[in-house]
Order: sequence, then structure tokens, then C-alpha cells
Amino acid sequence: QVQPVESGGGLVQAGGSLRLSCAASGRTFSGYLMGWFRQAPGKEREFVAAISWSGSNTYYSDSVKGRFAISRERAKNTVYLQMNSLKPEDTAIYYCAVQTFGGGSYSPSAYGTWGQGTQVTVSS
Repeated sequence: QVQPVESGGGLVQAGGSLRLSCAASGRTFSGYLMGWFRQAPGKEREFVAAISWSGSNTYYSDSVKGRFAISRERAKNTVYLQMNSLKPEDTAIYYCAVQTFGGGSYSPSAYGTWGQGTQVTVSS
């Protein structure tokens, strides 16, 4: 079973940038759509971005569109989330996930395998 492993989180000032990485442990991400979600304290897990296996299709939530960019490097079995113009409201634990079920790519229920998450904190 493929297991996503996130890295790259940290503390950054508002307006700054971070790049999150999601590497495959075990099997590969081959053929799978990959997604990034986030969860802030006291809030539900929410969709951030997703990318198709080919990389030709990307999807973003309205709250990050134009600031975040998702990409994948298939040769390295890695998915990235470039986060620019960060805001304090972007503070959350960010999770990488593998879509293993049908349904919309925006729904957490479509993803069957999750990483352990990486903390992103944006100070004002």
C-alpha cells in the first residue's frame, strides 16, 4: 500500500512562501489523483488542491486559487504544493492524500490513504 509522507511545513510570516512535499513510501503514486487538504484547530478538514496522474488537470479551492500551485514529479514519486502570499488564515495541518474511491476530488471521502500531516503556521 502506498503511504504519503509530507514535509516542508514550518513557521512563516504573512506574505511569505513555503513549499510542501509529499513523497511516496512503499508503493508508488502511479495512476492516482493526489490531493492536499488542511485542517485548522476546531474546523473540519477542507480541500486545498488536487492534481491528476498526468498532471494536466489541477483543481483548487477558491481560498487558495492564484496563490498556491500543485505539481507532481512522477519520476520522483513526489507531489508538491507551492504556497505563496501566505495569510494567517492558511495556518493549519496540511495533509497529502491519495484518491482511491470514486466521487468528487474535492471531498475527503474520495481519498483512502492519508499522510500524517505537516504543520504550517503563518504569523501576522
